[in-house]
Amino acid sequence: MNRFEGFGNTEAKIKYLDADFQILSPGHYVTCAMTGRHIPLDELRYWSVARQEPYADASASLEADKRAGALPIQQRN
Repeated sequence: MNRFEGFGNTEAKIKYLDADFQILSPGHYVTCAMTGRHIPLDELRYWSVARQEPYADASASLEADKRAGALPIQQRN
């Protein structure tokens, strides 16, 4: 399905898996957990399996990992 077919402008419900995701409820986009930006499904590249959160870009993903204390250097102290 491309971004101009069906489901209008609704948010999809997604289960985030390793290297893939499963659409639980169809929609046009998901919302970035850090920025609040809408991410069209065909542009979704970054997410956390552990936290089940999507991210708009690599920097938002990094900030989420920092917030969660999930970076290796943060665990040494």
